[in-house]
Amino acid sequence: MYIVACLYKGGGYLIRYGITNEPIVTIWAGPNETKEGDMGILSSIADESLYGMGLTITGKLKEGFWPVRTFYGYEGYVKEDQIRIVGLAELQEWEECDLMVTTGFCVDVTSLPCVQGVRLMSLYKGSILDVVEYETEEKGWARVYLPDGRTGYLRNQYLCKKEFSQAGLWTGEPVQKKIVDEAAFRKAVTATAMEYLGIQYRWGGRSTAGLDCSGLTSESYMLNGILTYRDADIVEGFPVHEISKDEMLPGDLMYFSGHIAMYLGEGKYIHSTGKIGSGGVVINSMNPADENYREDLVKSFYAVGSIF
Repeated sequence: MYIVACLYKGGGYLIRYGITNEPIVTIWAGPNETKEGDMGILSSIADESLYGMGLTITGKLKEGFWPVRTFYGYEGYVKEDQIRIVGLAELQEWEECDLMVTTGFCVDVTSLPCVQGVRLMSLYKGSILDVVEYETEEKGWARVYLPDGRTGYLRNQYLCKKEFSQAGLWTGEPVQKKIVDEAAFRKAVTATAMEYLGIQYRWGGRSTAGLDCSGLTSESYMLNGILTYRDADIVEGFPVHEISKDEMLPGDLMYFSGHIAMYLGEGKYIHSTGKIGSGGVVINSMNPADENYREDLVKSFYAVGSIF
């Protein structure tokens, strides 16, 4: 189904696209896996792309890495064997399929609609699949088409509607879902963030295998149709804008020095933190009387961002 294709624009620039064909594909800051730091050799991980997600290839292959841009505008490099190269028509065809998103922490895709089937792969929350049949003859099992051409099965209880658009890959700007019910959105985005409670901290991560602070907030918003800036900053061109701290409501984003969290209400917030003793997604409080109070974060809390 998928063949290598290309599109020429002004100046003869060759534009190609890719679809992630592994459960998690690391997006590196440069065409390498490591970098030199003050502490020694460090990982150069910047972000992650989950299974079935699209990428725009922005330049030539360099030392086995493709330079890419995500549909939410983040740039980096991926290993050449971890994406399937496609043309614009194929990418748009994929996006227009009956795509759904996995909801379980780790979901097995099997060769048959039964638990004894051969495990084709295990996918993390937020992966994208083309659902051919949501309900097969075997009740509770969905049949899915994989970007590599295979067909598999998984329990349909672990599937939900894909709320976000990947059209930004060819429009050049993140495409946002229109929110018509503010209260419902706030409830949904905080509930999504809460589903990651206890997941380990992973620098650059955005899955249930591990995620960092902006991985948690951007993934929670994305799964509800809104594409935010990937890092812990308020950036022009994205829907989050600064509001007064006095106006902060559940679902709004809290900005600290080099860190981001999501407000839950009653002085509490959820975030992914690498602090010893937490090491992952936890709930902390702005109230000094609470046992989960973080004085260090309260002191560096400088802004609130909202899409409303």
